[in-house]
Amino acid sequence: MRRRLTVAMVVMVFGTLVLSGLVSLALAAHSATVQTRHELMNEAEGLAASVTTEARTANRNDPAKALRTLLAGLKSPLRLDGSAVLVVSPDGRFLDPVNPRRTPVLPGGLTAADLPPQTLLDLQPVSGTTGGVVFAAFPYKATVQILGAPRDVVQTVILTRRPPSALVSAGPWFALSSLIILIVAWILSRRLGRRFVKPVEAAQQVTSRIASGDLDARLPEHPGTDPELAALAASINSMATSLAEAKNAERHFLQSVSHDLRTPLTSIRGFAEAIEDGTTADTVAAAGVIASEARRLERLVSDLVGLASLEAKRFNLEPRPLDLRAAVADVTAAFAPAAAELHLTLAMDRPPAQDAVWTYADPDRLAQVVANLIENALRYARAAVNVGVGQSAGSAVITVADDGPGISAQDMPSIFEKLFVARPRPDRPIGSGLGLTIVSELTQAMGGSVRAESPIEGEGGTRMVVTLPLAASSGTPAATPAGATPRR
Repeated sequence: MRRRLTVAMVVMVFGTLVLSGLVSLALAAHSATVQTRHELMNEAEGLAASVTTEARTANRNDPAKALRTLLAGLKSPLRLDGSAVLVVSPDGRFLDPVNPRRTPVLPGGLTAADLPPQTLLDLQPVSGTTGGVVFAAFPYKATVQILGAPRDVVQTVILTRRPPSALVSAGPWFALSSLIILIVAWILSRRLGRRFVKPVEAAQQVTSRIASGDLDARLPEHPGTDPELAALAASINSMATSLAEAKNAERHFLQSVSHDLRTPLTSIRGFAEAIEDGTTADTVAAAGVIASEARRLERLVSDLVGLASLEAKRFNLEPRPLDLRAAVADVTAAFAPAAAELHLTLAMDRPPAQDAVWTYADPDRLAQVVANLIENALRYARAAVNVGVGQSAGSAVITVADDGPGISAQDMPSIFEKLFVARPRPDRPIGSGLGLTIVSELTQAMGGSVRAESPIEGEGGTRMVVTLPLAASSGTPAATPAGATPRR
């Protein structure tokens, strides 16, 4: 990659040099042509003005001959490619006053079309470029001898010159400067390549190590690094940290689930072997323990399957208006035997009957939410669990409070995460440890939210608060909450 970057930068610089060189040469050639036209016009005008007097003094009867003699001497100093002194006849023809019977030859490959006769007869100078040759024609009135007789004519001095080539004069310097620029560009591209590509190669190596399972691999973050490369390193390091944390959480989760699976399996196996060996006198009690532990396993497996469905958003909702107090009361009553077995008080607030709270939710999923919250409270309560239903800020509210030890500030942000498992009290084997994650997913699917308050003001313990949308008792169905699929 470093080599490709170096080559690309050098090629780019070379292309820029070629393009700028071509443009510069074109501009220089145009400027040289314009300047040559001005020079030739000034020189032709000066020659015409000087020869009008000087040639007459030297040869009064033939100023054209004097001008030719002067041009022959000035051809080399003036860098002229060609010159001519011709007469423009009234009919638009060019005549050589020395030999008027011979067709004159225009210098520099000029043609009569390049020198409009009428313009010259009007004593207007003409200049231009043809075939890479710059020409200038300056007319003036003169008396010349034509076939032995003096005549008043319009005589024209014509000068031609090739403009100086910018490539010839500036080409070697341009080539030398281009070579120096290309060398500097190559050196800089090598350094920039190392500066930019080396961190990318290091990032590739670290990400390969992370992909192979080395979650301790990290990129060094240097203070002088470019912001983009520093952000890339920080992102990769953050990704590695998140993956390591997720792996640790997954390991802890699997350890917790394994423990929850192993404990009832051990009891089932032990009592089953006791019944098989005939070492237990109370087979009915042993069978009851086996059935209880089997139900516990069934609930754990059901929670794991339910959690997988929630994560994949493959679950159904059948929302409808329902009396929240009645629904919560039914679930609470179902947990009365479990609370009594644990010597805990499970109570629900009993407001007046006219204070019914209507919400729009799926009855089965709502029952699952309340059951998981009560199970969680029974795992940690010391003496009592209290369930409440009410309204607040335009929402239906369910509260489940316990008087247990509460939730630590360190664990509070993680209690609803799917891989977070807090160990229950050893004498409380209720629940699978996945209840709060399921509560969070189902509550959000029904358009609500759940939060934890711990410790409860002035009381200690923990209060779980679920909010759901209110609905009229007649129940005008609202839109299906995002993430859920209505049952058909």
